[in-house]
Amino acid sequence: MVAQLFVVRASGHLFDRQREYPHWEPPMAILRHLLEDLGIGGVIFVGGSAGDLMLRSHQVQSLAKYPLLIAADIEEGVGQRFAGATWFAPPMAISEIAQDEPELALQYAEEMGAAIAKEAEAIGINWVLAPVVDVNNNPQNPVINVRAFGETPETVSQLATAFLRGQQGFAVLTCAKHFPGHGDTSVDSHVELPVLPHSIQRLEQIELPPFIRAIAAGVDAVMSAHLLIPAWDSQQPATLSRKILTGQLRQKLGFEGLIVTDALVMGAIAKRYGANEAPILALEAGADILLMPEDPVGAIRALCEAVRAGRISETRIRESVQRIWKAKGKLFPEAQVVSASPERLSVLSAPQIMASAEKILRQSQQVGGSLPLPQSPGGEKHLRNLLIVDDIINCAFLNKAAPAIAFPQSLGYKLQLVDCNTASNPELEKDNSSVTLLQMFIRGNPFGGPARVTSLAYQWVKKLLRNGQLQAISIYGSPYVLKQLQPDLPPEIPYVFSYGQMSAAQAIALETLFGRELS
Repeated sequence: MVAQLFVVRASGHLFDRQREYPHWEPPMAILRHLLEDLGIGGVIFVGGSAGDLMLRSHQVQSLAKYPLLIAADIEEGVGQRFAGATWFAPPMAISEIAQDEPELALQYAEEMGAAIAKEAEAIGINWVLAPVVDVNNNPQNPVINVRAFGETPETVSQLATAFLRGQQGFAVLTCAKHFPGHGDTSVDSHVELPVLPHSIQRLEQIELPPFIRAIAAGVDAVMSAHLLIPAWDSQQPATLSRKILTGQLRQKLGFEGLIVTDALVMGAIAKRYGANEAPILALEAGADILLMPEDPVGAIRALCEAVRAGRISETRIRESVQRIWKAKGKLFPEAQVVSASPERLSVLSAPQIMASAEKILRQSQQVGGSLPLPQSPGGEKHLRNLLIVDDIINCAFLNKAAPAIAFPQSLGYKLQLVDCNTASNPELEKDNSSVTLLQMFIRGNPFGGPARVTSLAYQWVKKLLRNGQLQAISIYGSPYVLKQLQPDLPPEIPYVFSYGQMSAAQAIALETLFGRELS
């Protein structure tokens, strides 16, 4: 029963040698032990292609003692994590559309939720850890950022519940996160423990309404946030607080579904509490599912010892297991798992789903300056395509065929790549004459907020403007970068902003910038 409370992380790749994060992703021998011998409740996958994941999900279900929850953080589409499936623009793109066309935005949110659930179901994912219902009203938020459906409780509530409606037509569980709201923080809980210093009245006005709406809409699970909220509990973060998980979420809001922790390996928890103590504290607080423990085998053993020692009652374990099995009953009414049939892959990136994703990208795009660029953009001058990213090694959206590289190259631009690991001071750059197309890929991300790369990008913008080299700018990711940049940008400089960073977003942005289609 204790093992059923745990959902452990595993690589979506097929072979141990392909694991990208071996510290967090157990080799197959240990994963087999967790599945066959201990009987864990679920697996959360990261990495691999959609085809890999279909085989992988079937593999672990076949090995498991009991049917598994198979989860994934696919807030922006299955293709966000697993190549080959559809990758949507982040949710904030839909809130951009909602400013002028609210009904269309609701339609897109529902279509996005349905598409993600449909593709997830096809490859064996049965728990979509979305929607994010945080209200991102802090532009300095390093981790929620464009993952939110907007900056106001009403917009987030409406779009997130529309997203849920789309999901609910498929055999997947849903999850609203991160309770009670991670939107107004400037610290990444993957690294440190943020503090939300607001009053109870403010929490009830801003942070809680989207969760209340999601619960009313029938969301299956609510994920806790690793936040310290002194107005409710000055001692324990929400994930480990009985006052918050049980007192507020379970009792005051009346939520009867699954309470799942955010990943227990995150710095906000892992740096302050022991790998084996944190799961016990979370269960005592009211959590049902313990996500990504640092040491799954040790945590299971420690929790069993806590029951034997009388610290936690067997009744408390049974309460959570009953909720888990009730949720699994929705997924496996006859204890069957999805087959790994290649025909199921035909669902992925279907024309209708791809069209929906493209419409969201196009209609949320922002432009300015003198567009399009002239047909002979540089005359006789040298042309440079300067790409700025946070970390080129972990860049899933750039390769030789990516439009951000291939399109300018076809027009005679020479590529220059800059990231935070290799960048020198732009002032030391010897090229002071090339006409430069500047492309920035900047957004909030777990473990890697945008501060470093944003600072680097601004240094380059200032230099290029001073030397008269800046031809145009294309920004992919965070609208807050554009807002910070606009006061210093001459009105004639052309720019395109896209919420997306994937190939489709690059192609649409550059087609807009140059006034021609990518051949």
